[in-house]
Amino acid sequence: MSGIAQKLASNQKQVAISEFFEKNKHFLGFDSPIRSLITAVKEAVDNSLDACEEARILPTIRVKVSKIDTKKDIIELVVEDNGPGIPQKSIEKVFGQLLFGSRFHAIRQSRGQQGIGITGVVMYSQLTTGKPTHVKSKIATESTAAVVDIGLDTRKNKATKSNSGREIWLHDDGEMKKHGLEVTTRMKAKYQKGRQSVWQYLRMTSIVNPHAEITFTDPDGEVHHWPRVTERLPGKVESIKPHPHGIELGQLQRMLTESKDSRLSVFLRTNFSGVSTRAAKELCAAAELDVKVKPKQTSPEQIRALLEAFQGERLFNGKPVKLLNPPTNCLSPIEEMLIKKGLSKTIDSRYATTMTRAPNVSQGNPYQVEVGLIFGGDMASDKPVEVLRFANRVPLMYQQGGCLLTKAIESVDWRQYGLDQAGGKGVPKGPAAILVHLASTNVQFTSEAKEALADNGEVMEEVRKAMLEMGRGLRKHLEKKKKMAKTKEKFELINDILPAIAKKSAQILDRPVPDLAGSITKIMSAVICESETEWNKSTKSVDVSI
Repeated sequence: MSGIAQKLASNQKQVAISEFFEKNKHFLGFDSPIRSLITAVKEAVDNSLDACEEARILPTIRVKVSKIDTKKDIIELVVEDNGPGIPQKSIEKVFGQLLFGSRFHAIRQSRGQQGIGITGVVMYSQLTTGKPTHVKSKIATESTAAVVDIGLDTRKNKATKSNSGREIWLHDDGEMKKHGLEVTTRMKAKYQKGRQSVWQYLRMTSIVNPHAEITFTDPDGEVHHWPRVTERLPGKVESIKPHPHGIELGQLQRMLTESKDSRLSVFLRTNFSGVSTRAAKELCAAAELDVKVKPKQTSPEQIRALLEAFQGERLFNGKPVKLLNPPTNCLSPIEEMLIKKGLSKTIDSRYATTMTRAPNVSQGNPYQVEVGLIFGGDMASDKPVEVLRFANRVPLMYQQGGCLLTKAIESVDWRQYGLDQAGGKGVPKGPAAILVHLASTNVQFTSEAKEALADNGEVMEEVRKAMLEMGRGLRKHLEKKKKMAKTKEKFELINDILPAIAKKSAQILDRPVPDLAGSITKIMSAVICESETEWNKSTKSVDVSI
């Protein structure tokens, strides 16, 4: 038996994270040829937007998809931006090493945190075509761009590079490019049109990133352009410290072990948000711990007691210790006017309403809900409304039915607000589109592919409240529209009949036809006004006809 045990033990070996994802690429969204292309576009575009915003540059992004081999489903993807670029010495780690990133430990709103995305694209391209990914990068202080082909050694989780060099990078007009990044990669993938497509992903991205200019050239050579509608960049987000309500036992244990603070009370005040001097003393008292004890010297039982005080299970003077909410400067909402501008450049409508809810906290994590509803225009009235879901400005394309945001929409009885809904359940029907955006420092997804939000009662209720308020606005709009239609019908009827009577009467009495405008206005006792709203980069213009 000991021989078998030794043999089994000798067969055990450590697996690199890159080797694991190579065999489980579906975790990263590369589970079908169609989704693989959308995932690759998503990772590249998200990186471009993040880089531009951190450098305070208005993003200009170009995406091109070309079919290289239709029989083998080989597609080439090129994504170019005007961001700050990547220094030559960092390109290998950014594109060729999983879990390499700058945001993993930062508690703030961001599109990506793990440092997996773009390296996953390099890995998938290499896995399906055997080809490396070509990277061109130029930073402002250099006259030429760095170029290199990047692959991934999955056993070592390390980049492989070839054809490294430098070259002059010119725009199409012959001007030298100041700074930016271009990624060219080939992969086994399929391009399709419709609701779950690259076009739809970029369209949705442009809605919640109105400060970005995005151009997409599809495999047929057709160019799709979503212009920038604001010159204002999103607010800069700040990293915050963890909040006691969002801490788990293992995390607290690690923080205490690594702490260099001399007193527990100092540790609590300096390592957590929402903990004042008073709260630190009360937490120690609730956990029956001395404020002067060194964090490193706390026992497992004491750590558990402190966690119970965090969670309100241990009381101070018969009540849970009151903690301040974490700061919300770690969030960057889109804001109501910019959501309207984003929607207006992609969807034709007659009515639009948007709302940004006040920041809130769930399990110690700040979050903010934003919603928008547009109605009318050229949208179909006999089909389900279009649901546009976003998390931290990133479109959610799949698993709509299993997403918290969709469930919040379905929980509202939209019949009382003017939309069709069978039995008052499910996604309503009508000429409308509903946008829901969740901004948070810690978005909980249902899977690693980040396609749908996991259930959370507090967030669900917040989204539902926003939906109800938007619904009331829609009902008011439809009632006003109905009343106006009746008034207009009455006006047209009177405007036809009275002049005819006046003309006939004037002929009989041999008198001039009187001016009836004042009389008709008195009879109607109303003035009909119709307005058309147009958004531009800085303001909105309203055309009013009376």
